[in-house]
Amino acid sequence: MSTKDFIEKDYYKVLGVPRDATEAEIKKAYRKLARENHPDANRGDTASEDRFKDVSEAYDVLGDAKRRKEYDEARALFGSGGFRPGGAGGGPGGQFNFDLSDLFGGAQPPPGGGTTGGAGGFGGGIGDVFGGLFNRGTGTRTAPRRGQDIESEVTLSFTEAVSGATVPLRMSSSAACKACQGTGDRNGTPRVCPTCVGTGQVSRGGGGGFSLTDPCVDCKGRGLIAQDPCAVCRGSGRATSQRTMQVRIPPGVDDGQRIRLRGKGAPGEHGGPGGDLYVIVHVDEHPVFGRRGDNLTITVPVTFPEAALGGEIKVPTLGGPPVTLKLPPGTPPGRTMRARGKGAVRKDGTRGDLLVTVEVAVPREVGDDARKALDEYRTAMAGEDPRAGLFEAAKGE
Repeated sequence: MSTKDFIEKDYYKVLGVPRDATEAEIKKAYRKLARENHPDANRGDTASEDRFKDVSEAYDVLGDAKRRKEYDEARALFGSGGFRPGGAGGGPGGQFNFDLSDLFGGAQPPPGGGTTGGAGGFGGGIGDVFGGLFNRGTGTRTAPRRGQDIESEVTLSFTEAVSGATVPLRMSSSAACKACQGTGDRNGTPRVCPTCVGTGQVSRGGGGGFSLTDPCVDCKGRGLIAQDPCAVCRGSGRATSQRTMQVRIPPGVDDGQRIRLRGKGAPGEHGGPGGDLYVIVHVDEHPVFGRRGDNLTITVPVTFPEAALGGEIKVPTLGGPPVTLKLPPGTPPGRTMRARGKGAVRKDGTRGDLLVTVEVAVPREVGDDARKALDEYRTAMAGEDPRAGLFEAAKGE
């Protein structure tokens, strides 16, 4: 931003607050406008993106008591039209135009000392006013940058996935370097990148009157370049940070599901929001239970007499007491029965069902008494052929 733009911009108007607004009113207005115009909530909307930048720029000044005082003083001195940025000489309406670079340190003092120009010696004081607002008098402000998204993985037991769990998650992410306080400079005084003039971005022609914006290659999108690079982060201002976070995994999570935790990723830069944390969940298999959506599944072996004559069987549940199910006479293998409310936890707190599939168990060894009984049963059922219609059906299409 040029000095002319700075003087002419009304930051109070940008935030929609009066000039005597309190700090709380300024912060409230900024948060409201930042939420409404944040790029993440308005993807592809360049107008909202520009508005977000203007709002952030205004709050960067008015949100700091010292900077706000300096801004008000500068506006009172130049904003009323008594001085106008530009070349020396007369202006419209009898107003005089001064080259503000003379006032802000752009001109060299004349031989022998003294001050330059006819403005009465503003060469040092006014430059100090703007030095606190911008990157050491360069006229640019480093924009807030959103932190990077982080992806991590966690493995849960079958029971934890069904019921939910809080698990510790150790993560490595990029954060502000502690050695240089995120400046990238050993002495904490980086200079503004001359290529992008502190914006962190450069524009290039895209053809057809369009322009494309890319991160600045020289400063890696930071807008700043270290004069004496920090030995820890090598001038990047970022270092690898290790941290452990307690992450709540909701009940009913599926194997391979990707959970998004907003703002829990890498910290942002220059007041920007944090990135998001994406947790990929892996679920171990259970030796007995399976899962089908919100329902749990189990296969229960029964004896032939139980399947043929009917009866009651006990079935285990996940983490609870067993349930008793009634087998009707003549229950075929593969039949599925339902135990309501014994399944996985749903998002609303209710539970799915337990689906019980019957499997007739065939003994590997048969004793003499059992063999005699089976022979008698076979003789009694000699007139029944379960394959009677099989061959006829096989002839059809």
